[in-house]
Amino acid sequence: NIRDSTRVVAGQWLFQMLETIRNPENNDMIRPGPGLKATLRAYQEKGVHWLWMMNQLRFGACLADDMGLGKTIQVLSLLLIKKREKPGHKSLLIVPTSLLSNWQNEAQRFAPELNLKILHASAKSAVADLEFADQSYDLCMTSYGMSYRLDALQQEKWDLLILDEAQAIKNPAARQTQSVKSIRADHRLALTGTPVENGVGDLWSIMDFISPGLLGGPTVFRKYLENSDAKGRSPYGGIRKLVQPYILRRLKTDKSIINDLPEKTEMRSYCYLAKAQAAMYEDSVRQMAKQLAEVDGIQRRGIVLSYLLRFKQICNHPSQWTQDGLYRFEESGKFKRLKEICRDISSQQEKVLVFTQFREITDILEKFLAGIFGEPGFVLHGGIPVKQRKAMMEAFQADNGPPFFILSLKAGGTGLNLTSASHVIHFDRWWNPAVENQATDRAFRIGQKKNVLVHKFVCKGTLEEKIDKLIAGKQAISDEILEGGESSFLTEMSNAELLDLVRLDLGSITDDD
Repeated sequence: NIRDSTRVVAGQWLFQMLETIRNPENNDMIRPGPGLKATLRAYQEKGVHWLWMMNQLRFGACLADDMGLGKTIQVLSLLLIKKREKPGHKSLLIVPTSLLSNWQNEAQRFAPELNLKILHASAKSAVADLEFADQSYDLCMTSYGMSYRLDALQQEKWDLLILDEAQAIKNPAARQTQSVKSIRADHRLALTGTPVENGVGDLWSIMDFISPGLLGGPTVFRKYLENSDAKGRSPYGGIRKLVQPYILRRLKTDKSIINDLPEKTEMRSYCYLAKAQAAMYEDSVRQMAKQLAEVDGIQRRGIVLSYLLRFKQICNHPSQWTQDGLYRFEESGKFKRLKEICRDISSQQEKVLVFTQFREITDILEKFLAGIFGEPGFVLHGGIPVKQRKAMMEAFQADNGPPFFILSLKAGGTGLNLTSASHVIHFDRWWNPAVENQATDRAFRIGQKKNVLVHKFVCKGTLEEKIDKLIAGKQAISDEILEGGESSFLTEMSNAELLDLVRLDLGSITDDD
């Protein structure tokens, strides 16, 4: 029959096109021209050419360059090429709300020829009456939060749909993810420096956005992982082969990509618990053991998460957990270590970024450091307006600007250029290496002239020291999929494993000084 006697053979055109995608540097580059008010680096030119090819082929693409390598300017270059080569085509960009003004500023600075339309409650124009067909623009920008509130976005057929910080759609069941994936577009582009933020499922959701079906449906993908695990083999090699043509990823640490960035040195800054901290920590371990023995299921998960949070707060300072407002600095080993490091930074007249995941202690840290540096610094958290953030960033970047900047990890982890700082301190640890690296890259990025020293605080003998090893394990998942793992979920540990994780090592926890 016909099915038995017919076969499909890839022609020379397809062969050449696939080779071009794999090795864009071997082909004549398409460039944005004088419309781009900047000079692209060699790797950025290759990236723009790759994006243009993927756009012409309508192959979904993920630009996964390391933070600070200029994903924004590469996309603006692509849009300028599209405006020149295919006038009249409209693109939609969806970003976190905090990055709307950043994209607008970058577009006006580097690609002023692009006509922009901002659809957001903070924009001057009203968003209630949207008539896309009657308005002339090249790029429409909105936020993830607005994307499922604006029905008109679903009604329009876009030439290009771009997601910045695409890890925002890592949860396939979220309303935000489902809404974004239902927007019609001829071509889809995802931008993220962390395509594997928490696990391989994050990558599946991004690939499902740019190239639906490539990794199968969620059930098929889950079975593939389960079968690989049952057979004792890693599933990541097969996944890597499938996604490789659709992902372009370059790293700052690769000297063949960029060789004029200074060095970044990461080091653990070990802190000892003060006696009050140790007593409170040990008492909490006993309470946790007692409660875990009495519950199971979803109630157990809630107890585990609450105690993990408590241990992190106690390691920062006992007053953060008790909320007594006292904050006697001698009662915290971390504050003592912070004082030692910042004294040296101050004596060298250098600047520092201090990250914490807890908004409630940002003001405490600011007061503490003001006493060390002899002048106030800046504090940034989710409650600070976007316009004020920009003003703080510009002031901090000035030579005579404040010597330190306290940032909550979520609010300050993206969209900020703070290269005047040559020190980064993670006061407490976010148990996700991708989030920590994004924060560090506020300082370690293009424009940095000094070596960057990253201090990661770890309380000896506590949960923090043990969790540090888990962080390294989680990073291995991302590395194996993207460049060539295994994850432990804390709430899924047995009671014995959890208690071993949080139990104090009495021989190393306290500082006798």
